Amino acid sequence: MSFVVDADFGDNRPMTQLSETHDSIRAVQWQGDHLRLLDQRRLPAQEVWIACRDAAQVTTAIRDLAVRGAPAIGIAAAWGVAMASQQHASLPPVLDMLRAARPTAVNLMWALDRMKRRIAAGADTAALLVEAQRIQDEDLAANRRMGELGAALIAPGSGVLTHCNTGSLATAGFGTALGVIRAGVAAGRIARVYAGETRPWQQGARLTMWELVRDGIAAQLIADSAAAHLMKSGAVQWVIVGADRIAANGDTANKIGTYQLAIAAKYHGVKFMVVAPSSTVDMATGDGEQIEIELRDPAELLGFAGSRTVVEGAQAWNPVFDVTPAELIDAIVTERGVIERPGRLAMQAMFGR
Repeated sequence: MSFVVDADFGDNRPMTQLSETHDSIRAVQWQGDHLRLLDQRRLPAQEVWIACRDAAQVTTAIRDLAVRGAPAIGIAAAWGVAMASQQHASLPPVLDMLRAARPTAVNLMWALDRMKRRIAAGADTAALLVEAQRIQDEDLAANRRMGELGAALIAPGSGVLTHCNTGSLATAGFGTALGVIRAGVAAGRIARVYAGETRPWQQGARLTMWELVRDGIAAQLIADSAAAHLMKSGAVQWVIVGADRIAANGDTANKIGTYQLAIAAKYHGVKFMVVAPSSTVDMATGDGEQIEIELRDPAELLGFAGSRTVVEGAQAWNPVFDVTPAELIDAIVTERGVIERPGRLAMQAMFGR
């Protein structure tokens, strides 16, 4: 992979218009013969772009969190398959390699299965490039629709808390949960925005705050451990999060720390919204107990920015997702519609069996 430091976000609209729409970032860009990714490990200190020139480099970018967020992972993987076809590589091993990069986010599997079906139907390279672009375009359209649907649930003047990063960096653009916040701010429904830091990778502190500041949305960062205290104060009426996998009964896997936010929200009478495209829904997974939870290197907890902060000899347990039971969720918002008080029957009615 090659690296370039710059600040080109692939959008030529005037900055005044970008500020009005709160949508100025495109972190996954196809360049005709390679994939250009904004390296999310380097933000906010540096805006560094990675040029992935084969599927192996795309796999590494996914595994090492240079690109992250369930929809963005799927989009990047689809481009990886199309690029492999362009280079006349054997596609079955490429599909397997990309599939193994991250186990929890179902969007990765969904995008690869979609590309696999096109391959099985005899699609050539040109058709696979079209399919990858379609996956990316559909995600952006879905995000805008979810933003409208989710914002409509929020009473004017509300405060919201979000967790991890669910914005343009994690998607084709606009975002899922952060897309609802963008739409809610633009509509005058959201008056206060809070973001949790999201240990250990600090996606909330590094990425969500970077997006919000860049797009001119006033927000306050809080320590993860301050969330319940914030809810008790009455400043927050909704917790709004994304998802990496939604099971057939509405149980939802998301960034570690989401489950405890849902518990605190229930206790304090704060509503809890999950925002994700229909590609995140996995009706083949019956409930949250069946979702594989990714464990990452304990070293991620034992240090920060390459420097160890915990005494030598200490050990750590580092799951990066948890599962929020459906009974703690007030609404699941997808581009197909809103499921209030989600459960198995409501999920089946919208997504089939």
